[in-house]
Amino acid sequence: MEILQAGIDAGSAEHYLWCTPETISWGTLPTAATTPVLTVDSGRTITFDTVSQEGLMEDQGRDPVAYFGRHGVHRSNVLTDSIELAASGLRKPVPPKAPHVVLGPVHVRGAEPGDWLRVDFLEMTPRVPYGVISSRHQRGALPEILPRDFDGSIPAVFSKFCSLDDTADLAVFEFSSGTATIDVRPFMGLCGVTPAGDGPLSTIPPGPFGGNMDVREMVVGTSLYLPIQVDGAGFYLGDPHFAQGNGEIALTALEGSLRVTARLTVVKSLPQPRAAMPFVDTDDHWIILGMNESLDEAMRQCAELSVDFLSSHTGMTPSEAYLYLSAAGDFSVTQVVDLVKGVHCSIRKKDFRSLD
Repeated sequence: MEILQAGIDAGSAEHYLWCTPETISWGTLPTAATTPVLTVDSGRTITFDTVSQEGLMEDQGRDPVAYFGRHGVHRSNVLTDSIELAASGLRKPVPPKAPHVVLGPVHVRGAEPGDWLRVDFLEMTPRVPYGVISSRHQRGALPEILPRDFDGSIPAVFSKFCSLDDTADLAVFEFSSGTATIDVRPFMGLCGVTPAGDGPLSTIPPGPFGGNMDVREMVVGTSLYLPIQVDGAGFYLGDPHFAQGNGEIALTALEGSLRVTARLTVVKSLPQPRAAMPFVDTDDHWIILGMNESLDEAMRQCAELSVDFLSSHTGMTPSEAYLYLSAAGDFSVTQVVDLVKGVHCSIRKKDFRSLD
């Protein structure tokens, strides 16, 4: 497949951004005082060339040419923007220990607190034919027992390099006695609007502003709704994924750099739930998100927000929505590795065709 190097062919979008030391932050989210890297009108399209942190991390040598070269990748197939970031003076902050390369923020004219930003994902294309799955810092779902090296020791980082096939539809996962395949379903693990407040937040925990939500259903053709916190919205994205299982139990997904085209639109009128939290709109489902440090509380919040959503969008009473969701709502663990854990509920739109 073609290597999508930054700054060469931005495609048909009205604006284009790629990762440079001037357009990213590393490990922290923007604040209201952060200077926008781009200003656009509502409804405009932007192509973003995003960069995965894998190969840039200090525990991997902070040298993507050498790191990927050990897996047979020629220098010409390593992204030049990744090489530039590795060679720059930028470092992720310690603390907080957060790995993500964040592209943005984008100022959207007319966006105000209380509005919503609709993000329509129009295209997502792997920029390179390889990705990495990693577990580090003993921060997966099984830190007491996994991962372990082949000699039984606890590694600082345990990673698996995966190649994509010629169609970029499958990734090949090689293991000790054979190979398995992983369906490639690209999405952005991290995207959101700038949080209110003065201090820069770590990219690790998600929140009402979105951020590191890791919702694998946010593929091409879906729309993400984010409650705007500051003037101009301050949209950003990072942590590109080729594939992820719900739960993301080892710490990372199949991480790989993506080219993403999205439309950013300010929505002034939307039924307002009691708590404004991000939600996802797909062809077939509404997806409601709950987030909390406690998985039990994340489930409770997701259930409450799902009841609120149905009440405000369909006319159900809260009690009716509560019973409907018990029979037809599909609650899943989004991720358990980002300090703030996630639960999401998928609600089938076809069940409400009588409202069309």
